[in-house]
Amino acid sequence: MEKLERVMYVEDDPDIRDIASMALELVGGLTLKACESGQQALNEVEAFAPQMFLLDVMMPGMDGPTTLLELRRQGYITASTAVAFMTAKVHPEEVVRYKEIGATDVIAKPFDPMTLADDVRAIWKAFNG
Repeated sequence: MEKLERVMYVEDDPDIRDIASMALELVGGLTLKACESGQQALNEVEAFAPQMFLLDVMMPGMDGPTTLLELRRQGYITASTAVAFMTAKVHPEEVVRYKEIGATDVIAKPFDPMTLADDVRAIWKAFNG
């Protein structure tokens, strides 16, 4: 199984983005590209070539599900790309909907910064079987 190294994280809230970035980079040792919007992710995805995406669901402009669909349409999300939504909306019917559009899994907010990287790696491991 390929080791997870490069994660693109899309979150519009700067405080949440900073905490998650520190958790993933400093605690988790991952190479992270943090974006403040779906549009920024689309602009920067090609140069970064992430193995996995972490997408906030509710963002102004282009929300997480729309970002996922657009990244797939442009060929940046393929069968070998894991995608997790990070959201407070984790009711079972919402999780089903996220998976129907291609999410690998969902990470509930608020998340634990000390275990976030482990949670992300567990999703990656399950995705890659």
